[in-house]
Amino acid sequence: MKMKRLFDLVCALLGLIILSPLLLLIMLLIKLTSDGQIFFRQTRVGQYEKLFQIHKFRTMIVNAEARGLKITVGRDSRITSIGHFLRKTKLDELPQLIDVVLGKMSLVGPRPEVPEYIQYYPDKMRGIIFSVRPGITDWASIKMIDENEILARSDDPQQAYIQQILPEKLSYAVRYVQTRSLKLDIYLIILTIRKIFTR
Repeated sequence: MKMKRLFDLVCALLGLIILSPLLLLIMLLIKLTSDGQIFFRQTRVGQYEKLFQIHKFRTMIVNAEARGLKITVGRDSRITSIGHFLRKTKLDELPQLIDVVLGKMSLVGPRPEVPEYIQYYPDKMRGIIFSVRPGITDWASIKMIDENEILARSDDPQQAYIQQILPEKLSYAVRYVQTRSLKLDIYLIILTIRKIFTR
């Protein structure tokens, strides 16, 4: 898949250059509206189950993970004022273009999970999903864009994620890996952008 890597690299570099004014504005807003670092880094599981540090714009208070679940639920009280907007518009994901340039991620691929939930991956699916680089977007990102709201309606968000959300995400991930192509990547990128602007 050398063509996919070239496509990812060129698009990610162009994206960082073209979006640099927006990225700088977001960085300034984060700094002005809350204490803490601009970027949030978290351990995720990548290709061949290798751990890596994913980049995001920080949308939660400092040490948020020590004050709650690894997943966010609805209007999570740990989310900052600007964080709600960044999450809703998916702008918090833009720093992952850096991870694409570094070769840790792809523009399109199964979303990388935190290590704690990998134990719930069925063995057969696990091998398929981790055979490719994780992505910024995929079928699950499009179809389940309001995941937080779904979890907010559950009495036990953690179990709802494991028993309902995760299996569906894995199904979408396997579907992508088994049918992946450059044409599909372009299609999913267009769908993602359209989904964000038409929510």
